[in-house]
Amino acid sequence: MLDLPRRELRLLESLLLHAGSITPRETLENRLFGFGDVGSNALEVYISRLRKRLDGSGLRIRTFRGMGYRLEEAAS
Repeated sequence: MLDLPRRELRLLESLLLHAGSITPRETLENRLFGFGDVGSNALEVYISRLRKRLDGSGLRIRTFRGMGYRLEEAAS
């Protein structure tokens, strides 16, 4: 079981809600930070942290440049 900080948990929940499809970065930013201005790399920081926590879990976050992110099974 993962014990995640609030924003990382919300990020994982958002990716799970869109399992199997690409979640646009705007959707993730709105869910994590609200509708205000966000620093250009704020989402990447949380994606990176969550990737490290998911290491060895059988899941990975794949980046689709210019589109968003998708949670998928890690290659074995």
